[in-house]
Amino acid sequence: MASEGDLQCADGRIVHWYEDGPADGVPLFWHHGTPNIGQPPGPLMRPATERGFRWVSLDRPGYGGSTRREGRCVAGIVEDVADVADALGMPRFAVVGHSGGGPHALACAALLPDRVLAAVSIAGLAPYGAAGLDWFGGMGRGGREELEAAALGPAALSAQLSQEWDPEMFTPADHQALEGPWRWFTGIVEAALAHGPDGMIDDDRAYVTGWGFDPGEAGAVATLVAHGGEDRVVPASHGRWLADAVPGADARRFEDAGHISVLLHSEELLDWLQERVEEARR
Repeated sequence: MASEGDLQCADGRIVHWYEDGPADGVPLFWHHGTPNIGQPPGPLMRPATERGFRWVSLDRPGYGGSTRREGRCVAGIVEDVADVADALGMPRFAVVGHSGGGPHALACAALLPDRVLAAVSIAGLAPYGAAGLDWFGGMGRGGREELEAAALGPAALSAQLSQEWDPEMFTPADHQALEGPWRWFTGIVEAALAHGPDGMIDDDRAYVTGWGFDPGEAGAVATLVAHGGEDRVVPASHGRWLADAVPGADARRFEDAGHISVLLHSEELLDWLQERVEEARR
C-alpha cells in the first residue's frame, strides 16, 4: 500500500517522503535524478515487489514537498535518509540511485555502513575533478554546458538553465524508452520543476563542488556500479572510475544502453541487490 508524508527535521526543514510495496518488504531507498521528485519508480514497482522489496524515497531539498537547503552537498542527504528511516521504523535498508541519485546512494553506503545492506549506482556521476578522469569528456552538449555553468556559480547556472533543452543528450534508445516503459519520467520531471529550478540548481552545484565524503568509503558495503556504454549524459568513463574507486565494487556495463535505456536492465540489477541483501542479513 502506498503512502507519503512530511517529516520535520531538527533544523526546521520539511522532508517529504514516500513508500510503496509490500508492508513486510525489505526497505529499498530510491535516490532520484535531476530534475526529479522522489516518487518511487513506477516501472520498477512490480519487479521490486516480486523480489521482496518495499520502495522508500524522499524529495531532495528544493524539490516537491521538501524545503530547500541552499548550498547543500551530496553527503547532506544522509541525515535526511536516516531521519526518514527512523521515523518509518526501518533500522536497515538497501539503496539505489539513478543519474544524480547515484552519488547520493553512494553517500549513504559510505556514511551509514551499519545501516545500508547494499548499494547500486546506475549511470551515476564521478566526483568533479576526479583524478585521471576527463570529467566532461563524452558528455552531450546540453549536459556539458549545464555542468560547466554550475562550476562557475549559481548565476551562470541559472542563465544556462533558461536555454532550450538539448534532445541530443539522449540516444535513440533513450528516446524509445521514454516513449515506452519509462514515459513515467515525464510527470516526475514536470513535478520537479513545477515550483522553479531551485532543486536542480542545488543538485548541479552539489555535483561540481566537494561531495562531503570519499566514494571509496562505500566499499564497506556491497556496491554495484552500472552504466550504459552509449550514455551521453553521464559518460561511461564515470562508471569505470567509480567501479575502480570503490574497493570490491561489482560493475555492469550495458554496451548499447544510454542514460535512460540502461534502466531497461533494472531487473538484472535488482537480482544482484536481492542476493547481496540476503547475504548481509544472514
